[in-house]
Amino acid sequence: MREYGAGNGRGNSKETYTRAKVEISEPIRINKFLSEAGFCSRREADRMIESGKVTVDGVPAEMGTKVLPGQRVCVNGKPVRMEAEEILLVVNKPIGIVCTTAEFDKDNIVDFLKFPKRIYPIGRLDKDSSGLILMTNQGELVNKILRGGNHHEKEYMVRVNRPVTPEFVAAMEAGVVLDDGVKTLPCRVEKTGGYSFKIILMQGLNRQIRRMCEALDYRVTNLKRVRVMNIELGDLRVGSYRKVTPEEYAELKRRLENSTDLSFAEAKEQGLVREPVMPVRMSVQEPKTVTEKKKSTSENITRNEAANKSVIKRGEIKKTAGKNIVFRRPEK
Repeated sequence: MREYGAGNGRGNSKETYTRAKVEISEPIRINKFLSEAGFCSRREADRMIESGKVTVDGVPAEMGTKVLPGQRVCVNGKPVRMEAEEILLVVNKPIGIVCTTAEFDKDNIVDFLKFPKRIYPIGRLDKDSSGLILMTNQGELVNKILRGGNHHEKEYMVRVNRPVTPEFVAAMEAGVVLDDGVKTLPCRVEKTGGYSFKIILMQGLNRQIRRMCEALDYRVTNLKRVRVMNIELGDLRVGSYRKVTPEEYAELKRRLENSTDLSFAEAKEQGLVREPVMPVRMSVQEPKTVTEKKKSTSENITRNEAANKSVIKRGEIKKTAGKNIVFRRPEK
């Protein structure tokens, strides 16, 4: 295991944000350039462009500006270059750390990790929540995972302040009308204890699980994300991170092949939004009769064969999840 020393987590050079340089071969929109360079997301890039922080060959960039091969792109006067290495980290975020790259937030996850190259989180995980957050320097990867129209699965372990009832599970699975009038997509919920449950979502609304519970008069007391698509948190220690394994990365790429990096509105306009498919149920009730048991077994085999085409087997993950783990510092 390799342990990283102190640093600012935003690159090793005072002159540039990244080190390895890859020349672009064709014109590329400025926000996509900054995203693929591992500098920030496209949305953040748009904000910086609008605030006049981005220049191309010394000229302030505008929305829609395209970068040509050989042109010099700067943010706040510092050059930004394409990063050759594709970085994707699995992080076990502690409670209290914020999934932002904003330097003014002293609890931001970039400074917390102190990774030697510039990376940023794929999506968000509430400050009061813990668990799996992916961090990368690949803008296209971020967009394909996050776009709501792609309906990628995320799994959470949740504890609440009241007993979990069958009525609560059924209501959560069917979809809940939130405080802003939006109804959540159908999901899968499995009771794991008197006051706890697992949930698989295919969307990422702001503080979604907490708001779903509140709408049903429950309050979340602990929330931990344990999986994003095929990437599992496993037994990675809180505050630590590891690189994804080659097997995990290959499977992730395979699942993203038919995903779009367009916004929901753009994808819908082009007819690329897919209908959500209900996540595979996490547990099946034991049949009461021999006939029902045989029927259920047959159905489970068919269901599992379909699921295995898109889900890495748990045993395979556990064999590789312990590799390349990097501990940021010992837990207090």
